[in-house]
Amino acid sequence: METLEYRFENGSRVLPAQAQVVGVVGSGNLEVLIESAPLGGACAIAIKTAAVGFGATWEAVMRDFHERWQLADTRIDINDMGATPAVVSLRLDQAVQTMLGEDA
Repeated sequence: METLEYRFENGSRVLPAQAQVVGVVGSGNLEVLIESAPLGGACAIAIKTAAVGFGATWEAVMRDFHERWQLADTRIDINDMGATPAVVSLRLDQAVQTMLGEDA
């Protein structure tokens, strides 16, 4: 297992207080816990992954996600069992859409 942490500053979109969990931890999939947290306008992302050595790929996917959503005061925990970057991106979008009450 590898643990990765990312923090993106100066977000502009604040999510509702209700935490949400989307996805399941299983072979080739992942679970995302997303919640509001007092982070001074930042978005903090912690990843626990079974796929060791893909830090650069994770960073690219997280940067792309942050550019799309610009989340502020948000904590995201990801438990990964080898999901592809496309699945990670889709699951993160689903988590935000669930928080916002949009159809995922």
